[in-house]
Amino acid sequence: MSGGDKLDFEIRPNPAPVSAADRAALLANPGFGRVFTDHMVTIRYAEGKGWYDARLEARAPIPMDPAAAVLHYAQEIFEGLKAYRTGDAVTMFRPEANAARFSASARRLAMPELPEATFVESLRRLVEIDQAWIPEHEDASLYLRPFMFASEVFLGVRPANEYLYCVIASPAGAYFSGGVKPVTVWVSPDYTRAAPGGTGAAKCGGNYAASLAAQAEAIEAGCDQVVFLDAVERRYVDELGGMNVFFVYDDGSIVTPPLGGTILPGITRDAILTLAAEAGHEVREAPVSFADWQADAASGRLREVFACGTAAVVTPIGGVRFPEGEFLIGGGEPGQVTMALRQKLVDIQRGRAEDPHGWVTRVI
Repeated sequence: MSGGDKLDFEIRPNPAPVSAADRAALLANPGFGRVFTDHMVTIRYAEGKGWYDARLEARAPIPMDPAAAVLHYAQEIFEGLKAYRTGDAVTMFRPEANAARFSASARRLAMPELPEATFVESLRRLVEIDQAWIPEHEDASLYLRPFMFASEVFLGVRPANEYLYCVIASPAGAYFSGGVKPVTVWVSPDYTRAAPGGTGAAKCGGNYAASLAAQAEAIEAGCDQVVFLDAVERRYVDELGGMNVFFVYDDGSIVTPPLGGTILPGITRDAILTLAAEAGHEVREAPVSFADWQADAASGRLREVFACGTAAVVTPIGGVRFPEGEFLIGGGEPGQVTMALRQKLVDIQRGRAEDPHGWVTRVI
């Protein structure tokens, strides 16, 4: 397959799916990223042949040669989005936006672009066959993980000629244990996430690998997440280890750091920008220095800070720690603006509110 040609999926149902009773036990408390459904999608790519061999099949280990290019040069990208039970329907939130970002990540990593319609169709196929794995309870969903990596057996340093695209699914509860409550973040003094000209705007595994030492440092300091400053001046807030960040001021205005190539263009971030403006807030994308963050929190000008992303949705930030000290935001309590925006977004995602932007895609 090449260009916009339609790719047919070969359906190979799992001959030994998890029993209904065992599945129910797993769904009672799935956590995040530990439980997986019965099936997966795989599609292969070869230079000169294009995309081919699309399958919906039993989830299983992937055979891999030790000289597979991804193991040596980290040509790998991924996405994350969710499917929900919305009344008598099953829906996904903005899969087309994930498809577009997946294509952008592929371009940055010198990988072939999977047609966006095929990306969305691969998600639909997996959700349809594994719909029984979508938890029924509030705040739960089916997390979808599309990813692609260089599978060519070759040790030369160049873009690979063969790739494997996959989608797996994982029933998920709340991202942070204990539900929605303010988290404490650690401002990393030594580590940075991305530099201008790098891969900060791509959703690739290397960005997350580079954040793990800083995240471990945050946990050691008693924090839930790490905050990265810019790599050039070490002054301005970029993003958290896996989420974008927003600042809410006493005049009702909301500011988030501008993208500029070092920050992941979050799909939840984009939705929040839209919803906040519709709620009457002045919304700006502008640099925020850590010094101003600290000073504005002390003066009371800064009322709320929150992080957002697919997994955690919207999460209030109540405390900030750094090597020289710590401070609270809004007394360490969830802010009204934060929780109102979270509720509006969740209501749209779960079909409880009108969707004027066409963000919700019905699967079943």
